[in-house]
Amino acid sequence: MADRPKLYQFTNCRILRDHKLIRSDLWVRNGRILNPKLLFWDEKVQADVRIDCCNYIISPGFIDVQINGAFGIDFSSPDIDISHGLRIVSKGLLQHGVTAYCPTIVTSSPQTYKSILPRIKKRPGGSHGATVLGVHLEGPYINPLKRGAHECEMIHSKVENGLETLLNTYGSLDNVVLITIAPEIPGILDAVQELAQKNVVVSLGHSAATLSQAETAVNRGASFITHLFNAMVPFHHRDPGLIGLIASNNVPAGKTIYYGVIADGVHIHECGLRVAHRINPAGTVLITDAMAAMGLNVKKYQLGPMVVEIRDGHAYLESTNTLAGSVVTMDSCVKYFRQASGCTVVETLEAATLHPALLLGIADSQGTLSFDTNADFTVLDDNLNVMSTWIAGRRVWMHDDCQMVLTD
Repeated sequence: MADRPKLYQFTNCRILRDHKLIRSDLWVRNGRILNPKLLFWDEKVQADVRIDCCNYIISPGFIDVQINGAFGIDFSSPDIDISHGLRIVSKGLLQHGVTAYCPTIVTSSPQTYKSILPRIKKRPGGSHGATVLGVHLEGPYINPLKRGAHECEMIHSKVENGLETLLNTYGSLDNVVLITIAPEIPGILDAVQELAQKNVVVSLGHSAATLSQAETAVNRGASFITHLFNAMVPFHHRDPGLIGLIASNNVPAGKTIYYGVIADGVHIHECGLRVAHRINPAGTVLITDAMAAMGLNVKKYQLGPMVVEIRDGHAYLESTNTLAGSVVTMDSCVKYFRQASGCTVVETLEAATLHPALLLGIADSQGTLSFDTNADFTVLDDNLNVMSTWIAGRRVWMHDDCQMVLTD
C-alpha cells in the first residue's frame, strides 16, 4: 500500500540484545523495532530503506536519571523559562547518545517547586530532542550533615504526615518519577511506602543512615541509591551504611538494589567503581549528575541558589572543596566506566540503558532493543564514541565522521 510506513533495515551491525552483542539486522517501522520473522513469513515484505552500519554497535539510547541541567540551563532556577530550557537540554543531549532523561531539581523552596514542577511535563523524544521521562526530586528531605551542594536552610529534617507533608512541599507529584530522601529522617518511612504504591521510585541518598535504616526503607519500597559513595557515610566494617545495601541479604527476595555512579574520574576512584560493580553488577546505573556548565566553557554558574565554580574540569561549591555535581557527559561516563571498571562492552552499555529503564519500570519500551519496543538507539564505534543517535527510528543527530550509508 502506498501509505504504508517505510520499513528500515539496518545491516552490517552488532546489536545489543539479550545481554549480548549479536550480529544481526535491525528492522524498524513506524518508530518500533520489529521481529523479522513476522515480516518475512507473515507480511512477505522487503525493506524500503537499507542502512549499512559499517560494523558499528547499535545500543539502546542512553538514559540519564539524574541531570540537574546542561548547556547553561539550571532546572532548579525559578528565573528561567523552563520550557525553553528543556528544549535546549533535550536537543543538546542527542550528540551524547542520550535519548531519554529525568530533569533533576535540587533542594528548593516550596514556592520554587510549585512554580517549576507543573511546567516540566513528560514528553516523547524526536528531532526536537531526547524524551523527558519525568522529574527527579533530589531533596529537600535529606540529612543536612550530608547535604553536599544543597542549601542547608531549605532542607526539611522531619516528616509529620507521610505523603501529605511531601505534597505540601512539592504541590503535586504528577510529573515526578523519582525522589531522593534520607531514610533516617523522622516520619519519612511512611511516605516511602506511599510513594512506592504510587509507582514513584524512591532513592536513598544525602544520608547518614545505618544499614538497618536503609534496609527498612528498601523493605518499604525504596529501590535506588543516589550517587553511591557520595554524600553518605563511608563504608565501615561494623556498619556499612547505605553502601552496604549493594550486598545486603535483608531485602525482598528477587529485588535488585540499583545504585547510581558518577563515572567522571573524581567522584569515585576507579577502585570504588570496580568494587561496586563486582559486588552488584546488575544494579549499576550510570548517571552524570551534570549541572548547567555541562557543554559550556565557563568558570562559574548557578545551582539553584548557590554558586558553583569549575576547577580542573570539576564542579565545586564556590571557595570550597565540596563537589557540586559534575560537568561530565553521558558518553564520557560510558567510556570512562568501561576503562576503569574493566567490565565488558555489554555490561558497560547496559549500565547506561537497560538498568535505568528497569529502575524506572519502562523496560517494555525503553533501554532495550527487544522486538516491539521503541526504536530509540545510539550507534557507536568500537571505542564507544557516539556516531549517530536515533529516536522513533529517525536519525536525530550524526557525527561528522559517521560512515553509515542509506540506500532507498
